[in-house]
Amino acid sequence: MVATIRLLLVDDHPVMRAGLANLLASEPGFDVAGQATDGLQGVRLWQELQPDICLLDITMQGIDGIETLRRIREADPSARVIMLTSSEAPEDLSQAVAAGAAGYVTKNVEHDELVQAIRSAHAGSHVISSDMQRLTTQRTGDTSPLPARLTPREEEVLDLLREGFTNNEIGRLLGISTRTAKAHVAAVIEKLGVVDRTQAVARGYELGLLSTPQPRRPRPRS
Repeated sequence: MVATIRLLLVDDHPVMRAGLANLLASEPGFDVAGQATDGLQGVRLWQELQPDICLLDITMQGIDGIETLRRIREADPSARVIMLTSSEAPEDLSQAVAAGAAGYVTKNVEHDELVQAIRSAHAGSHVISSDMQRLTTQRTGDTSPLPARLTPREEEVLDLLREGFTNNEIGRLLGISTRTAKAHVAAVIEKLGVVDRTQAVARGYELGLLSTPQPRRPRPRS
C-alpha cells in the first residue's frame, strides 16, 4: 500500500489555492492537510500539522515565500518544501535552493509533472520543473563560464548531490571510498564557485548541468 503524502498549501490567492487543493485532493495518495493564506500562517501550520510536503508561493503579501521557507526550515531542518510560483527569475531559483527548497515548479506546469515532482521531493530528490530547466539552460550563454570544467565523474557526483546522498552513500553507489567521494564533492563545490552542496545543485541547474531527474535510486545498504 502506497503511503499517503500529507500536503500543506501556502498561497495568498484564494482561487489558485482552492483550485490546487481540489486538484491534489483528487489524486490517489495525496491528502491536503492544511491551507495557509500567508507566510506566517504557513510557518505556524507546518509546526502544528507536520505535513510531508509544503507547496509554497514566492510572491505573497507580508513575508515572501523565500523568507517563509527559511523560517520553516529553521523550525524543522528536515522540512520538504516545493516552491510553486509564477516567477521564472533565475535569482529566485537560486535563493530558493540555497534556502533549502526541495523543488522549484512554475505554476504553468502540467498536472502530471506536478504530481511527479511532489512524489520525487517526498522521496528525497530535488526537483526543478522542465520549463524552468529550459529557461536556465538558455541562460547559460549569459552566465560566467565555469572556473574549470567538471569531469564526467564530478557530473555523476553532482547528480547524486541533487538526490541528497551523503558522501558515504555516494562512495558506495560509485564504487569508490568515502574519502574519494568527499574529495569529488569538494571539487564540484569549488569548480561551481559555491559554498555548499545545496548551492552546487542550484548552480548546476543554472548552468544546464542537471537535467530532468530519473527515478530516485535506492539508498545503498550500510
